[in-house]
Amino acid sequence: MQGTMINFNAFCIVFFLWYNVHAKAQDKFPKYLKFGVATSSFQIEGGWNASGKGESVWDRFPHEHPEFIMDYSNGDVACDSYHLWQTDVKLLKYLGVDHYRFSLSWTRILPTGFSNRINSDGVKYYDNLINSLTENGIEPMVTLYHWDLPKKIQYLGGWANIQTAEYFGEFARIAFQLFGDRVKIWITINEPLSVCEPSNNENGLDPEISLPGIGDYLCGKTVLIAHSKAYHIYDKEFRNEQKGKIGISLSSVWSEPKTNKPKDVQTSERFMQMTLGWFAHPIFSREGDYPEIMKKTVQDRSILENFTQSRLPALMQTEINNLKGSADFFGLNHYDTVLSAKHKYAIGDPCFYKDIGAIAGKDSNWKPNENTVPWGFYKLLHWVAKEYNNPIVYITENGYHDHGQMKDIDRMVFYKEFLTVLLHAIKDGCNIQNIQLGVY
Repeated sequence: MQGTMINFNAFCIVFFLWYNVHAKAQDKFPKYLKFGVATSSFQIEGGWNASGKGESVWDRFPHEHPEFIMDYSNGDVACDSYHLWQTDVKLLKYLGVDHYRFSLSWTRILPTGFSNRINSDGVKYYDNLINSLTENGIEPMVTLYHWDLPKKIQYLGGWANIQTAEYFGEFARIAFQLFGDRVKIWITINEPLSVCEPSNNENGLDPEISLPGIGDYLCGKTVLIAHSKAYHIYDKEFRNEQKGKIGISLSSVWSEPKTNKPKDVQTSERFMQMTLGWFAHPIFSREGDYPEIMKKTVQDRSILENFTQSRLPALMQTEINNLKGSADFFGLNHYDTVLSAKHKYAIGDPCFYKDIGAIAGKDSNWKPNENTVPWGFYKLLHWVAKEYNNPIVYITENGYHDHGQMKDIDRMVFYKEFLTVLLHAIKDGCNIQNIQLGVY
């Protein structure tokens, strides 16, 4: 019952937004624009050890370190969507959404993370969900990886181990085989920056593998290679028959210069190139590879730190070639805008944010609040269009910071303004074709 109420409360909020935005403004948005909602497996499924499911890093982490979670909760039950998926589908149909984006739990399908054993109960769960969605006219949009890495693969080094890309490719192939006849929109990995950067700093999700400024870059390369492997597996083995699309979801703030001084303008651009560009440039740019400013910045600082080579592991030419163009759409997650100012950090222990050379802050006068400003989203959409030759963009996450409070007037203001700037961006020529409204 608790899981039902949690789901119902969340969906009620989205329904209110859906009614006020979609039903009343549908004549303003192009007919091709699709609306949906999004979740992730660990955050909603529960059933953490049910029916043969294996253990993920997030299953283990809140059990061992409950103090890292604000309210000391865990995902053992969550919204109990593993048992209440039928209720979820009814609520989705009630909303009238075009798409439902959800992620697969890697260890629910492959309990150890490896391809030698498939859990039939886990497959049945996703079969039931996907079938019910399609029967109700809701298109499933499936994310292969949303942070719940199998714990046994973490024992081998996780995303800092390049072999993890091979394991991910095997998982992706099995998912395409099992569900690709009905799933036509795939996302390989959700928010590589969140996967790699927070999990390798001193306050990260897995402190035992903490190695800032080194581990995060190793992780980044592995994640990129994993994405390209999944893309090419789909492209070569499944696309002709299944006729679907496959992309990646990248998270990004908008970095606004704190002043109009050249040093802050340049810092703001460097911030964008080294966060969003870290993963977008190898896939969506004409030339491929990491952004030049990122390669130079990390190289220069590495030498000053007395390393014999850059802490950013190079992409080989074959890897660069495989990554270029390896997405049918650009999935974009956006929540925040920051003010960036240049800052020269003293040489010491390596750190990704020291490499960027910026101090990122907020403006307390921003509305609806200092974290969430729709004009930042507008500028981000234009930056992506200009930087990457106006790719097809799916807004795969967006939401409002309420800090645990249900101040729906502020939320309404945010969504009204957010959708207004989205419409303006579309009218400006930004190639946006899909949006997932979220509750944050």
